[in-house]
Amino acid sequence: MPHRTPIALLIAATLIATACGSGSGSSATSTAAGGGSSTAPSTAAASSGAGASASADTGSAAPSGGKPISGTLQVGGKYGCKPIPCKPQGDGAADEIAVTRYDAFAKAHPEVTLEFTEQDFKAETFLTSVAAGNPPDVVRMDRDTIGTYIAQGAIDPIDQCITDFGIDMSQYRQPAVQQLTVDGKVYGIPEFYDSRIILINDSVVTDAGLKPEDIDTSNWDNLKSVNEKLLKKDGNKVTRIGFDPKLPEFLPLWAKANGASIISDDGKTSQLEDPKVAEALDFAASLIKAHGSPAAFLDFRGNGPGGKDFFGPNNQFKADTLGAMPMEQWYLNVLASNTPDEKIDFAPFKDKQGNPISMSGGSVWAIPASAKNKDAACEFMRVITLPDSWYAAAKVRADARAADKEPFTGVYTGNIKADERIFSELVTEQSAGAYLPGVKLVQETADVAFSMPPVAAAEEFKRIWQEAVNRVLNQGVSAQDALTQADQEAQDAIDSK
Repeated sequence: MPHRTPIALLIAATLIATACGSGSGSSATSTAAGGGSSTAPSTAAASSGAGASASADTGSAAPSGGKPISGTLQVGGKYGCKPIPCKPQGDGAADEIAVTRYDAFAKAHPEVTLEFTEQDFKAETFLTSVAAGNPPDVVRMDRDTIGTYIAQGAIDPIDQCITDFGIDMSQYRQPAVQQLTVDGKVYGIPEFYDSRIILINDSVVTDAGLKPEDIDTSNWDNLKSVNEKLLKKDGNKVTRIGFDPKLPEFLPLWAKANGASIISDDGKTSQLEDPKVAEALDFAASLIKAHGSPAAFLDFRGNGPGGKDFFGPNNQFKADTLGAMPMEQWYLNVLASNTPDEKIDFAPFKDKQGNPISMSGGSVWAIPASAKNKDAACEFMRVITLPDSWYAAAKVRADARAADKEPFTGVYTGNIKADERIFSELVTEQSAGAYLPGVKLVQETADVAFSMPPVAAAEEFKRIWQEAVNRVLNQGVSAQDALTQADQEAQDAIDSK
């Protein structure tokens, strides 16, 4: 990240990027899915040179033994009532996963007045408030966009915060921490953590004369054949999707499966023109083109039987209009809630060498550069991401689901210790039903997931490569040509920050 652009210019650039965004994301936050909001190689220390404490944080939400805190803490997010703690009501109020953790801080620190903006993160509003010197003291955003705000100096590094408040960074999943680390400095605390597995519709697979184990992303020639057997058409009309590669969103995953990354590990060099990325895009796009017109495929995926009720009981698995697809883990709760008896198998996404891989995203809490109560913000981030806080929140949800006779497939956090307890004590065969094998697979793939590095032009970079994918699908442009053009555009965007 070579230099910093004045925040006023970044505001204008962000507005343009927002207006030009593709808006074609296939996923939704897991809050909408009912599985907890959202989206590591080891449980070893993930301090990334950030001076992380190795012992002071024991998982207790008790007041810290570090610096004293006081005053008013303004949180960039929703709660739903005041004064806090209270019982949120109405549309848009925070859910039990958030409220339980926020209340843990409020009860541990009555000397701090806790206030919420009652708004979700919005780039233009945030940047304006930072430039004016009156942002919230702590904000929640997507991890894959934080690089933009780090590059512009809108977010503070938290190395001193980690030291002062004894935050043990080894408890957080390493890919999440790496996504928040620039030049050895950490810029946030991971919150939710998502990963991807393959969901397989058993009835469709059986109808095609196949077995679930035939769905294997490590063998592209075989997967091409499997896709053709799974899909169905009535003339030129798609009536069943075979294997949905989830383009454009999952291009980084397909590239990684082919031994490539679309950006360098430090987030400073676009690698979109790598021939291995083009090869991955060519193959993934071919799975769509096998259905006929990509436009017809995408329309059927979004508006056809099952697709238009993606979050409901008549989803693609119930309607048998999909063979298999990679998907974020929060969709397990959607399926378990709406189609608990549907026969679904689960498989890891594999690279071409047969190794399980996954792509992770999620949310992060960060401290704006011009925040007024940074110490209280640091302690807030510590408390709400402690294992005990996460477990308490997950138990509230698990108990509520059990009382309503609804499934509970877990809350997927960026805290390894929290997940270990949640999934060993709260998620059972009784609570998750037939989806328990999928839940277990998600936990396994979390340890082999990669995250995109912090990129100075994060939103622009994403828009550029997704538009390149769409040109391949919708305009017939070759993958190499589309990505070569995108590579230069992306590098120019990164270098401009």
